[in-house]
Amino acid sequence: CSECSYSSNSSSNLNKHKATHSEVKAYECSECNYSCKTAESLKKHSHSHSVEKPFVCCMCNYRCTLSASLKVHVRAHLGDKIYKCNECSFRSVTSGNLNVHMRTHTGKRPFKCSICSHTSKTSTDIKRHVATHNNDRPYKCSECNYSTKLSKDLYSHLKVHTGEKPFKCKHCDFSSRLSGSLIRHMRIHTGEKPFKCSLCNFSTKQSSTLKRHIMYIHTGEKPYKCSECNYECVTSSSLKRHLKQHLRKA
Repeated sequence: CSECSYSSNSSSNLNKHKATHSEVKAYECSECNYSCKTAESLKKHSHSHSVEKPFVCCMCNYRCTLSASLKVHVRAHLGDKIYKCNECSFRSVTSGNLNVHMRTHTGKRPFKCSICSHTSKTSTDIKRHVATHNNDRPYKCSECNYSTKLSKDLYSHLKVHTGEKPFKCKHCDFSSRLSGSLIRHMRIHTGEKPFKCSLCNFSTKQSSTLKRHIMYIHTGEKPYKCSECNYECVTSSSLKRHLKQHLRKA
């Protein structure tokens, strides 16, 4: 380890150890806002929660231990976006989401990986990234062989089995397992295009479309490369289509 005298024959163990020097806490409690650096610490913390969850959503089967958590959850159902961006038409249910959105205007990526040079706009993204440095997947589905590194991902996955789609559009019959999907869907009705190019006047409803625009029009970057020939492209879907040509020839 470059931070202390620790050494190991296992790269996985070394990566776990390096995480102890970092402020990034990749393991999150699904019951409260507690987060920690190791799966073992999270298991110990989970015992501090009682089984009782007295606060119940009247629109779905969501339950929680804190009234504040329920209020935020209900806002997602109602589409009650009280936090507004002063740079564009973006609105959000929570102040935290607004703070994250503002980084699309400022370009700030304040969260840094302690193991490599990766940076991110959100703590969730950096936690997901840090988790890729070790192979632990402590959160396992009881219905299938799915496992994941984050408790939030398991919670979302379980809705595949239950068929639950608690997030419903108030303008049409669209419903979704994820609040983020509902937010993206709502832009069909509002016409909102919160993702704006800093190099021209292009704007779009999706961040992925903005990334493709910047690569196509401004940078010429082609991050997806064929291992069989010198073909390069902007999107993974284009690379998959190209690879099928090699398979047909084979």
